[in-house]
Amino acid sequence: MERRLAAILAADVVGYSRLMGANEVATLTALREIRSELIEDAISDAGGRIVKLMGDGILADFNSVVSALEAALFIQTAMADRNASIPEDRQIHFRMGVNIGDILVEDGDVFGDGVNVASRIEALARPGCIAVSGVVRDQVGNRLDLEFDAAGEQKLKNIERAVPVYHVRPNGSDFRHAEEVAGSRPSIAVLPFTNMSGDPEQEYFADGITEDLITDLSKLSGLFVVGRNSTFVYKGRPANLQEIARDLGVRNILEGSVRKAGDRVRITAQLIDGLTGGHLWADRYDRDLSGIFDLQDEITKMILEQLQVRLLETETTNAAPTENADAYNLYLKGRQYYHMRAENYLEEARLNFLSALQLDPDYARAYVGLAECEARMIDWHGAKYVTEDVISMAQRAVELDQSLAEAHAALGLALHIAGKNDAAVGAFKEALSLDPLCYEAHHNFARYYRGELDHARSAYHFIRALEIRPDDYRSPLIVLTDLDVLGRLDERDRYLDMGLKRAEEAVLRHPDNPDPLELSASVLASLGRFGEARAWLARANAADPDGRSTNGYNVACVHALLGETERALDWLEKIYPGLGHVQRNWMHNDPDFDTIRDHPRFKRMLGETSE
Repeated sequence: MERRLAAILAADVVGYSRLMGANEVATLTALREIRSELIEDAISDAGGRIVKLMGDGILADFNSVVSALEAALFIQTAMADRNASIPEDRQIHFRMGVNIGDILVEDGDVFGDGVNVASRIEALARPGCIAVSGVVRDQVGNRLDLEFDAAGEQKLKNIERAVPVYHVRPNGSDFRHAEEVAGSRPSIAVLPFTNMSGDPEQEYFADGITEDLITDLSKLSGLFVVGRNSTFVYKGRPANLQEIARDLGVRNILEGSVRKAGDRVRITAQLIDGLTGGHLWADRYDRDLSGIFDLQDEITKMILEQLQVRLLETETTNAAPTENADAYNLYLKGRQYYHMRAENYLEEARLNFLSALQLDPDYARAYVGLAECEARMIDWHGAKYVTEDVISMAQRAVELDQSLAEAHAALGLALHIAGKNDAAVGAFKEALSLDPLCYEAHHNFARYYRGELDHARSAYHFIRALEIRPDDYRSPLIVLTDLDVLGRLDERDRYLDMGLKRAEEAVLRHPDNPDPLELSASVLASLGRFGEARAWLARANAADPDGRSTNGYNVACVHALLGETERALDWLEKIYPGLGHVQRNWMHNDPDFDTIRDHPRFKRMLGETSE
């Protein structure tokens, strides 16, 4: 064992758990590229040595503290340039800590207080920035063009003495940009509110309250808000709030609970300092359901007051989506059913949206939901709704709230179903300009590009969709075809694992919904994993023995891929007359049917519909 003096650089990824929860495939790929193309060379060029890589962490030692700090500055500046062209929710930021001290070296690894202090200081650094110990500041002096902002003496975990800590503030404009992007605004994560009603059927209401608070806070420019896709990963899990804050890369956490009984609702909420674990504010509200929007507005305003966030003149916190609380409740129920996809759930969702509109004929979000349901039912299940009426519903939603991204996405879907593709593209683009994290816009835009055989754009939007909703099992499974065509086979295999995992989770949530099972079976069969495909299909048949929940499209895919030609054709002849324009085009290009494409029955079926 060797003892020596060394400069230690410790770094980790801000919000690593959030990034992995949204898209572990892209996160790991990006980190590998960053390490191989940037970090390894930067540390080596500065005379340093990477001691170990720890998932989201890096530990390196240097003979010179100046060299260690120069390497850290180079990496953070380069990361700021890299992040400038990446969506904010997919940006990777490092915290870095630098210390100099006595270390022990054994078998290439390093130990001792010199290492421990660097790791503890790193945790105090702002996202995209560097914190250093007092001894580093003293030794570097004025040899580098930077300043040191004192953070005071800090009591660090498992370190006996308090350590003076400084935040590095270089004079270079590029690095300042990194600090502004990553850490200048107050940051918050809203965890899923707990359903305390004693009725699992009320889960939709607690989730809806959470999502609306996230949406309202996200509209305010002075606040960084972690998206739903990241915070809902923690739904139902035991919570160590300080660990969650660190995992998500935020300073503040809002958590709470909802108890709904009849027309009364009780909401408790507390705002936690993620660094110290201390309570900044807590309160309990007992209200009539009719006052739910005023209550949400009160919570939002209290958060802004506690975090000292100022609104711009054009910003407001009290834009209630409807004045009717019962309509709001019906809308939340409808959204829950819509995301389950199967035909019986779509019909249930449609009825809830219709009921909401009967109570409030000017409820934009309910028009969105109704248009989406009817468009899907036309295209997937042969429903006899009129496409022009569906377009009118979506247009009405846009008229009522032109800033609602979901309304433009619904309009794009309706136009696409009607074959008005140029107008559909414009609507999808408008939705994404209003909200780059609009799940419906990305998912539907991906399906449009798949129909156009533009696999690169299809893959991009499917991957963005799966990042936005961690419960989306369809996008990671459907994108496999695009990745296969593009030759991105390593990615394909990793997204397969993700999709199957998400499908299993969806089955646990809703055991009677065969859609995740049927889709997974078709994907496994397309990859030649026939035994697994048969097992998933058998589970789907058990979940829906009457075959009334889905249109059977993926069942036909499985039979075709298994070489069961007649069974595949029987299913297709049953469902093809009811398929809409988009789904028919999808089937014409679907490689799952390549084995039966020359069969007379398949040709006859296509010929009859093309006359």
